[in-house]
Amino acid sequence: MSRKNVVVLFLICNCLSPLHGDEEKQPSFDLGPESKRQDGIPRGEVTRHEWRSTILDGTLRQWYLYVPAQYDGAKPAALMVFQDGHAYVSEEGDVRVPVVFDNLIHRGAMPVTLGIFLNPGLFTDKIQGRQGWKVPDGVKMNRSVEYDSLSADYVIFLEKEILRKVSEDHNISGDPSMRAICGMSSGGICAFTAAWQRPDLFRKVVSHIGSFTNIRGGHVYPALIRKGEKRPLRVFLQDGSNDLDNAHGNWWLSNLQMEKALKFRGYDFKTVWGKGGHSGKHGGAIFPETMRWLWRDWKESGK
Repeated sequence: MSRKNVVVLFLICNCLSPLHGDEEKQPSFDLGPESKRQDGIPRGEVTRHEWRSTILDGTLRQWYLYVPAQYDGAKPAALMVFQDGHAYVSEEGDVRVPVVFDNLIHRGAMPVTLGIFLNPGLFTDKIQGRQGWKVPDGVKMNRSVEYDSLSADYVIFLEKEILRKVSEDHNISGDPSMRAICGMSSGGICAFTAAWQRPDLFRKVVSHIGSFTNIRGGHVYPALIRKGEKRPLRVFLQDGSNDLDNAHGNWWLSNLQMEKALKFRGYDFKTVWGKGGHSGKHGGAIFPETMRWLWRDWKESGK
């Protein structure tokens, strides 16, 4: 690994602590009832798997599949893909997606939706235990290459490997407006890149504390949005004014630039700003309302 890549990896890993900076200066974010288990709500099933990718340099990763209780395969289901899947799928984490999905699908606030939770690739022969933020000694992680790059490599991996695999046993909608993709930090810019590169696959994006900074060139997105071909995307951005400020850029200002660019080009977008730091807590607290906004017209569109 080159010295440059070591520096990049150090900075990115440093960004992924549960809360960056002085915790006493960060606001608190409480989870609402739709992020908690409710009596009488059918529970979906979550299963864990492993995948070795041929497209992404032979990397190995753990991933999870959520299937809601209402899914029967008779009709195509909506789809939502999450980067850093372990952080989103955990029912003790900041976001608790399976719980939120169970509650909102039951109430008809979102369609019957399959959830795919992908962890970043590792260069290793096997993964011991559950894959999380911490990388075992001697194991290299491919997260920055996969998430921060602006190429189509990652979304091609999703299409050709993961979605193809899930489609073998599940009926996934081919309508890109019924497909969403989400992530935090570098996973947030990854979600946007996937939809930007392939709006024929994904047209809904959720970015929590997105890294629209110069880790691998992502700071150019506001300019690309302003001057590039307008994509048929719906975009949700969340960030806080106490987010990171380092050699790669200022996360808060970068997200504000994204907001201005999306507004300038007339995109369907929403932003929720706060005073939090580089953490999933704010995004998790508002996740149920984020899903209500993201899927707000799924019934009217006849899906």
